[in-house]
Amino acid sequence: MQQLNRYYRRSKISERKMRQIIKYFSLDLTASKTAEIVALTRPSVSRIFVKIRTRIAEEAERASPFGGEVEVDESYFGARRVRGKRGRGASGKQIVFGIFKRHGSVYTEIVPDCKARTLQAIIRGRVVPQSIIHSDGWRGYDGLVDVGYDKHFRVNHSLNQFVIGSNHINGIESFWSFAKRRLHKFNGVSRKTFYLHLKECEYRFNNRKQNLLRLLLKLLENNPL
Repeated sequence: MQQLNRYYRRSKISERKMRQIIKYFSLDLTASKTAEIVALTRPSVSRIFVKIRTRIAEEAERASPFGGEVEVDESYFGARRVRGKRGRGASGKQIVFGIFKRHGSVYTEIVPDCKARTLQAIIRGRVVPQSIIHSDGWRGYDGLVDVGYDKHFRVNHSLNQFVIGSNHINGIESFWSFAKRRLHKFNGVSRKTFYLHLKECEYRFNNRKQNLLRLLLKLLENNPL
């Protein structure tokens, strides 16, 4: 008789083995290493990892709007730097916009550009107007006061301003460093799967002080694969 698996419906994999797979995912083992340990094929484990990341991404998108003190910034992931192309003009890279609630969580979104209408549309959907917003001097943040964010403070990195009292974006920059270090171990992530890996980084960062295995088991029990 086929064993029931509360984490992965209509699966031939036992619940016991599925818990092992979730455990090794939470420990950030690769699909290859996990497959070797649990005696499954690598493609099978890879498919399960993709499904887990999909559930994580769905959970991330349900996050409530941020309030309080918030930092906003963009970063660039992916292709090797092209000579002469740096920063916001970098060629061939995935542009990611991030919002970080101080002493709280981060939210990320892949964006096509860093124009004001692009970035501010996300801010207006994810940050309550009463918030205190911290950013760098990028012109994409011009006009936030005009749309209701009258507590907007900046540091101008081009003038070597990085911390002025409580004005800085060190929190969101710490997430960028974490995400890039973690993704580096994959030796390149395709554009097709980048979104899921990004959301996994977000989930791990937001729950860095929690028992990730328990959180994942609860998430997948409530929303089985």
